[in-house]
Amino acid sequence: MSDRIEKFRYDGEKAERLDKFLVTRLPEFSRARLQGLIDDGFVSINNVPAKKSGQSIDTGAEIEVRVPPPVPSGLVGENIPLNIIFENDDLIVVNKPAGMVVHPAAGHDSGTLVHAVLGYDPDMEGIGGEERPGLVHRLDKETSGLIVLAKNERAHRWLQDQFRLRTVEKTYLALVDGKPPTPTGRVEASIGRDPSHRKKMAIVPAGKGRESVSEYKTLESFNEHTLLEFHPFTGRTHQIRLHCQFLGCPIVGDSIYGKKSVTLHIDRHFLHAAKLKIVLPNEKKPRLFEAELPDELKKVLEEVRQYI
Repeated sequence: MSDRIEKFRYDGEKAERLDKFLVTRLPEFSRARLQGLIDDGFVSINNVPAKKSGQSIDTGAEIEVRVPPPVPSGLVGENIPLNIIFENDDLIVVNKPAGMVVHPAAGHDSGTLVHAVLGYDPDMEGIGGEERPGLVHRLDKETSGLIVLAKNERAHRWLQDQFRLRTVEKTYLALVDGKPPTPTGRVEASIGRDPSHRKKMAIVPAGKGRESVSEYKTLESFNEHTLLEFHPFTGRTHQIRLHCQFLGCPIVGDSIYGKKSVTLHIDRHFLHAAKLKIVLPNEKKPRLFEAELPDELKKVLEEVRQYI
């Protein structure tokens, strides 16, 4: 694969920062990505390599940007079945099963969602200079449901902006032990590393972690359990699981933040990303994607409904 070459002429009346100008001409790239290209010598001004990202360019300047092909990530696609909810040239929406890790990490160097997506579409364009699908959000291993991945730099930036600006609407279903203090509510708390267990997250004092916000409402009440609908406005690690614990009603089957004693027969925690409302590239109105509860969670719901 050869380098991609882009050429521009700056016609502004006043001098302009090089990186600021390039962001307007190559909106699919983040400023950090463009700064990296400048620092690595892939950008020239009037046939002379640019010195730095903040370098000024004057009227009439000729700028050339050379975008090298993606650096192989070393990941090899695998033939793993995918439940694809939607797909176009820019992105793919997948209904992830429980038990599947999203991204390769220590102890999970195969069988991940990324491996499956690369196996499904080996030609997915490199994101951020590396050959890998464009993840913009995550789901825990045992959380099922909707996740979106970008196929190219432009779509990746588009999706990142929506998650950053919190215009994406995410809906989760959670069956919890007990019930929250109020049928509906809002949780605002800081999340950080658990000081006693570095592999766990925890609600921490303000200033010690990152802001997290969720709203919830009760869908069904049972004798000892409650089915809740959650709308997270931030995307912190283990956010909904921690918020349920904070409310005094941990998620059923949660081996980390839930009850120590088993309350229902379930091999995973009862948390499902059921809906995702997002505006697609080149569109103005948001699309709503939905994934129904998997069979194992439907079975658990049927069980608790028998004891009302």
